[in-house]
Amino acid sequence: MHERSLPASPNWYCSRCSDVNSRGLLGVGARNIIYLIDVSASSCRVVGELVGHKDVVSGFSFCQHAGQSHICVSSSNDGSVRFWDSDNKALIKEHAAHQTPVTAVHWSPADRNLVVSGDEKGIVVCHWHHTGDTASFFPEPRTIFCLTCSPHTWSTVAVGYKDGMIVLIDVSKKGEVMHRLRGHDDEIHSLAWSPLAGEDTLYSRPEDSEATSGVSAGDEKSCYLASGSKDQTVRIWSSARGKGVMTLKLPYVKKRGSAVDPGVKERLWLHVHWPKGRPTQLVSSCFSGELVMWDLTRTGKQKWTLFGTSSEGQNHSRIIFNVSSVHLQDDRELLISTSMDREIKCWDMASLDCCWTLPTLGGFVYALTFSPVGAGCLALGVGDNMIRVWNTLTTQNQYDTRTFWQGIKSKVTALAWHPKKEGSLSFGTDDGKVGVYDVFSNKPPQISSSYHRKTVYTLAWGPPVPPMSFGAAGGKPSYSLYSCAGEGVILQHDPSKLSGEASDIDRLIRDTNDIKHKLSPHTDLSWKPDGKVVAIGNEDGCIDVYQAPSLKLLCSIQQHHKIINTLRWHHEHSSLSELHYLLASGSSNATVYVHDLRSIIENPPESPVVLTEPFRSLSGHTAKITGMAWSPHHDAWLVTVSYDGTAQVWDVLQAAPVSNYRGHIGYVLSVDWSPVDPDVIWTGGKDFTLQEWRVSKQEFTKPPKGKKMVDLKEKMKANPKQKRKNKKASGPGGAAPLEMNGKPSVGGQKVEMEQELSGEDDEDEVSSTNSPVPPATFETQRKSSTVSKSKDKADLNLLKKKKPRSMMPISTSMDHRPKEDLLQDCISLASVKHSNAPPAGCVPGQGEHIHLGLFTDRQALYRMFEAEEEGHVEAGHFDSVVYLRLWSGDLEGALQLATERGELNDHLLSIAPMAGFEVWSRTVEAFVKQLCLQELYLKAASHLLSINKLYEAVDLLRSHKLYREAIALVKARLPADEPVLKELYACWAAVLERDGHFSAAAKCYLAAGASFDAAKVIARKNDVPSLTTAASVARISGEVALGQSLALRCAKDLAAALDWVGAQEVLSSQESLLVHRLHLCVAELLAATLADSQVVSQSCVSAHLWASPGERHISIQDKVRDVWERQFGVSQKSGGHCSAGALLQELKSVESPSPTASVPLRQVQLYSSLHLTRAVLSWLSDDDGQLMKELWKAVACFRDAGHLCVSAELCRLLFPDGDVSVCSRKHSKTLNPTDEEAKAAASSLQTFIHYQHLYEHWWSLSTPIQSRAPLSAADSSPTDKVKGKMVNGGASESEESVCPATRRSDKLDFDASLLLSEHHAACQAVQRSVREIQERLAAMVLQHSRAQGGPLNSGEKEADAPTQTSSTAESSGSQGSAGAGQRTEDQETLLSLSAKMSEQQKQLADVPDTIKMYPHPDVIECCLVLLHLSEASPSVCKSLQDEARGLLRKYATSPSVLKASQRFLT
Repeated sequence: MHERSLPASPNWYCSRCSDVNSRGLLGVGARNIIYLIDVSASSCRVVGELVGHKDVVSGFSFCQHAGQSHICVSSSNDGSVRFWDSDNKALIKEHAAHQTPVTAVHWSPADRNLVVSGDEKGIVVCHWHHTGDTASFFPEPRTIFCLTCSPHTWSTVAVGYKDGMIVLIDVSKKGEVMHRLRGHDDEIHSLAWSPLAGEDTLYSRPEDSEATSGVSAGDEKSCYLASGSKDQTVRIWSSARGKGVMTLKLPYVKKRGSAVDPGVKERLWLHVHWPKGRPTQLVSSCFSGELVMWDLTRTGKQKWTLFGTSSEGQNHSRIIFNVSSVHLQDDRELLISTSMDREIKCWDMASLDCCWTLPTLGGFVYALTFSPVGAGCLALGVGDNMIRVWNTLTTQNQYDTRTFWQGIKSKVTALAWHPKKEGSLSFGTDDGKVGVYDVFSNKPPQISSSYHRKTVYTLAWGPPVPPMSFGAAGGKPSYSLYSCAGEGVILQHDPSKLSGEASDIDRLIRDTNDIKHKLSPHTDLSWKPDGKVVAIGNEDGCIDVYQAPSLKLLCSIQQHHKIINTLRWHHEHSSLSELHYLLASGSSNATVYVHDLRSIIENPPESPVVLTEPFRSLSGHTAKITGMAWSPHHDAWLVTVSYDGTAQVWDVLQAAPVSNYRGHIGYVLSVDWSPVDPDVIWTGGKDFTLQEWRVSKQEFTKPPKGKKMVDLKEKMKANPKQKRKNKKASGPGGAAPLEMNGKPSVGGQKVEMEQELSGEDDEDEVSSTNSPVPPATFETQRKSSTVSKSKDKADLNLLKKKKPRSMMPISTSMDHRPKEDLLQDCISLASVKHSNAPPAGCVPGQGEHIHLGLFTDRQALYRMFEAEEEGHVEAGHFDSVVYLRLWSGDLEGALQLATERGELNDHLLSIAPMAGFEVWSRTVEAFVKQLCLQELYLKAASHLLSINKLYEAVDLLRSHKLYREAIALVKARLPADEPVLKELYACWAAVLERDGHFSAAAKCYLAAGASFDAAKVIARKNDVPSLTTAASVARISGEVALGQSLALRCAKDLAAALDWVGAQEVLSSQESLLVHRLHLCVAELLAATLADSQVVSQSCVSAHLWASPGERHISIQDKVRDVWERQFGVSQKSGGHCSAGALLQELKSVESPSPTASVPLRQVQLYSSLHLTRAVLSWLSDDDGQLMKELWKAVACFRDAGHLCVSAELCRLLFPDGDVSVCSRKHSKTLNPTDEEAKAAASSLQTFIHYQHLYEHWWSLSTPIQSRAPLSAADSSPTDKVKGKMVNGGASESEESVCPATRRSDKLDFDASLLLSEHHAACQAVQRSVREIQERLAAMVLQHSRAQGGPLNSGEKEADAPTQTSSTAESSGSQGSAGAGQRTEDQETLLSLSAKMSEQQKQLADVPDTIKMYPHPDVIECCLVLLHLSEASPSVCKSLQDEARGLLRKYATSPSVLKASQRFLT
């Protein structure tokens, strides 16, 4: 493991992303890794990492219970919650209960197995460590910012939300909300429970203790809760009462010589921490990185104390995110804080002073280098826009680091110390900036005015070269600063005058070496320590060595074949002078080469030498080389770092691996050897860490073998002649640490660095830096696709697209033969081009020389095309054949082939006119057929239009049911009276109607002129809007009769739904429907009056003002007449179509069926109102007979349907005085009917009114129980039972409407003799006999069929059997018991019953029709009621009693009636 290490910066804006356990182990979430740091009062040390999350760590918590303190839990934006063993650095289990990023997690201090987590959707999940179970709750639909479990009650959890709400939930009750704590009005950043149970600690003053009344001081469930919010307040809450007890406003602390302006909203994260054992002290963060200790019992305004006031520079410089505390075994209490300033600080809780500071890194470590002058002074270039300078040799503070950020504002990608001048450090950035810092002063850096266009890769100090070296003796600096950047240019800067223009050394190289061709882009340079020669690496893998100062080219090393990433000359400290000439180089090949250039440098050749063999070849890495450093302590020891994630130490002279370090996660980017300790090396990488490690302590000596390398070696063994170009000598490592890296590319490291730079901020947590303090862009890596430069063959397996098929595969394949054959081709082609007689057997474009047809004349090219066509036909690639013919000018042949193969396309069609109109027309027709097969009908029709085949295009669209498009085409291109248009509309309408799209079908019918069909199809939906629309369409279109019928249907539906206003509006649109409007007017008045009388309970959808109930003594017909005259202009005087006679004649045609018990009351009301309408019209026509008959029918509608109470109430509404001869007092109308039917109707109405008065009189004399009991017992026939129900049902209405005091009288106030009509008594007796005989016959048939074992008839029900049997038994009992001859007796009874039935029916036929048509109430029933009344009151005269007794003796035949009348007849 590493010795010292700078970890990645802790994540920002997380409520709990760090925690410390009881043993002093700190866990910090940084990017997607948790770093484990061993802390003490004097020092700290990174001891490991927990690796596995796929996204940013959002929460971390240790288990604080004895025996489990090594177990911890973390949450991440990847939605997972992971349990870890911090001792073994191993994953225990993973839960994926969340579907969205987890924002908070906490291990319960009260339950060793409970972990609670919350996500940004508001889901809270309980995880049980020992069982692996999870339970989810959804207390609030808000974004969770933080949560914390109570240390005293395991089931209580406090949850803080983004909108300022805090909720206390009980996880034992499915997340039930206990309290909602309202007070904060912005994000809740942190929550902390008091370490002490109960709520009495804060109330030391007696006047405050009153606030806790009602809460037991020792209540274990109650506890204080502290909350910190973005609204700049800390609040203390009582969990028992769910209310706030204290609010602490953050202090505005003076800092950096200026006061904080309260009006300016500063960036703030307000973390609160309640240390164990300190129930009255609370720690919180403040505005600018200060830590505040609150004394909750202190009086006065200033309840706070600042940390770190004993000396300057102890506090954080940016806002603090997390605070955690620990009691160590030496009884010291430490507080650990993490901040936006990328520092972790440790505080002594006793003195409130800072014990130590651990710097952290917020980006890739692109560069690290030790100062050649200041011993142990290490500079780091980091991707968080800052330079760190670390004094690694200090004894007091082992992390003595200074940070430089001014003037940088971009990722630091290159560093170089001045060889002689102490503290002078040059830097390069990813935006092309070059500058020089003096690290011992506070001055901002000097920035060169010459910027590179791309990322600066390398910086090097070296002797000046022309033009800067001219006049060096005149005070010019002895060193120039050289920078190499991504655009391939090396600039020479004058360090004494960085504002001057830098020079491009390529000009000097061209001039000195007389080079005319283009120079390869440069990617690295290294000056030999003595300044005599410089090595420059290029993008094509070539290394050029130049002699200073003229930069004469000495040699070119052509060993690498990929971009050069790093060059290093051996230092000159070694006693062996021959080592001083060793040059090590690393490229995007994985092999490191070392060249010995002694002979060339000591004896410069006249012309440049090309070197192709290395002095040593160091193989072992499996990915590109990113950095290297020679050991200053050993002879020819070299350390290299690579994209394979390891650092490798080599003994160059032996070409042997010495040690391999695998501590980084991801690519390693920079390395340097300790200048003081031979065994120590420092490396920095993509994992945001700097690590110090010892060569002697490493377990491995070689880099791990990647899978790609193994596969490649096997391939090379199988095929030793394989081209070197295809050797993939790099790939991802196969060892465990490399699995985290993905598949590193084998492209140019310089290019990839540039892309890492661009993609580094992608996972930046919510940070935005626009303050004057050090920039702090939070950087993480991203898996970015690599765009390689020229000659940079990157391995893009995941992103590689399928190559398009070659048009000339045969000739292309000839260029992939062995190298010897390819070289011979060059000789053959040269012979063909430059000699009159080509070599024997060499015919370009044919046979073995087919590919040469591309490089000679046209005839050879045509021969090559013919051969290629044959090959395409055999392979089935006819599209390629088409294009070859096209290219050679055979357009008609190309189109013919494409047509035959069904492979025509838009491109071929577009060029078809070049072959003539006939060819084009044929091609279009063929393409149309092809498109139809592909179901591209619209495109096919459009192509038919191009050759003016309009009707064919319309037929094509219609045949495939594209009616909309076909109609649009016809209307756009043909005359309006085109017959095909109506056909299309009709066809489309039929299809739409069949599919249920009625409104669309109607539009088609309207467009085709079929208005009747349009209205009919709209009406098919049969709802009110459809019927209204259909009626309007019919009316507008002139279909008057249809419009009227549809409007009437709609109005009836609306009336049935009691939407009276809507119904009238529908009818008012049709002028000839006045009589139906009058009918609905009557219906509305009737419904309103009945509802006012509380006989029916109906709620109207809409009603007219004139329908409101008026005075009760006015008859309903008077109300109707008044409304007609006012609203509709209909009266006795109106004429024309408004005359009463014409309207009555029109209304007679309307059907009015006789209602039954199954008809709903609303429908019965409409039937009754129809008769009322006819009655009023008859009144206006002076037809008294018709008026009386219609009034009778209006009342009879309700009676026949079984609504007897409504019928009785209607009688009262029609005749308030109880006299049917008085039709209207208001209009002085009395009825004097002359014809028999009208007289019978008047008599029937009058008797029913008297019948109601009779019962009212009876009930007014006695209690309901005494009076009703004999009646129900005295009447057993089904019909009479119905009447009994009517009387009982009508009782409540009568008693409510008629006051007993006014009704009670010793005399009857009506002529009761009308009720005792002998003619009607005789008719009713015959009807009763007929019913009894029918019932006996039915029961007998049923009994007989059961005796025979036959099935029941389909209409009979088992439920009817008891009634029928009882009546049969009753009747048979009166005739005597049946003997042995049962069957004979049955036959006789059946015959006798049939005879009786015939006799009774004859008698019934002799009864006058008026008696049967206009019945009276049951006469026998009325006789019994009158005789009962005579016993209770002298109101019934003697003659009336005698008449009643006579009728009873004569017509009372049923046993029950005989029994009831026995007391009156004896």
